[in-house]
Amino acid sequence: MNHSKLTAVFLAALAIWATVVFAQSESKPVYEVYAIRYATLPDFPVSGLLKGADASRKMDLAMMIWLVKGNGRNILVDSGFYHDQFFKDWKVKDFVRPSEALAPLGVKPEEITDVIVTHMHWDHVDGIDLFPKAKIWIQKDEYTYYTGEAWQQRRTHGGIDPDDVLTIVKLNTQGRVMLVNGDAQEIIPGVICYTGGKHTWQSQYVSVDSKDGKIVLASDNMYLFENLEKHLPIAATLDAESNLRAQDRMKQIAASPRLIVPGHDPAVFERFPHVSANIVRID
Repeated sequence: MNHSKLTAVFLAALAIWATVVFAQSESKPVYEVYAIRYATLPDFPVSGLLKGADASRKMDLAMMIWLVKGNGRNILVDSGFYHDQFFKDWKVKDFVRPSEALAPLGVKPEEITDVIVTHMHWDHVDGIDLFPKAKIWIQKDEYTYYTGEAWQQRRTHGGIDPDDVLTIVKLNTQGRVMLVNGDAQEIIPGVICYTGGKHTWQSQYVSVDSKDGKIVLASDNMYLFENLEKHLPIAATLDAESNLRAQDRMKQIAASPRLIVPGHDPAVFERFPHVSANIVRID
């Protein structure tokens, strides 16, 4: 084969390769990611967030949910809280019902397609019944434990509200609960769930493909940026080492450490550009 024919074959192969790569890049979902602050718990002790923190140190805790928007879906990571009992148990400021907090982004509650529950604590799962058409994604082991064995003993269900358990069981009977079976599961194209540290029986965190690369929504697997920056576990964990391993892994998954988003840090609303007073865009 002469030089000109070799060149032609090479160019043809290169064109095919470029077409395939372009098609793959075009089909890969890219999402917009927003952090939404729907309430504040004032004067929260940092020692409840950061292991070893000064007991006198306090902060206004940001209560957040996250909207992942794109590829024909509106995905919430966690659903916040809204039932009356939590306002009796906690001092809450600047509250907006999570379903209404989406309004500045032009999203209605019935337009939420999926809710990913990172764990069964009240402030992350209580609002799942606000989104009537959403599939609910939760780790299988988390669901199984808190709808069963956790209630056979005392002190094995702290932070879990019985009414929230009944709600998620009812949604399961309606075929709306999707059980995530373990680690590194791509539940929706471009959205992956990872098993986290032992904040609860089996918490999870989420990576999302964005225009800036993978974003990690840590939820309570990392309360504050300070956890990551100082390599300190969260204070509320069943296993501090598993929490640190989860944080280390997040740094490997995320496109950049700045794209690892903690669960309750008000600094989230200082580090990213504002869409409205209580919403920032992460990507």
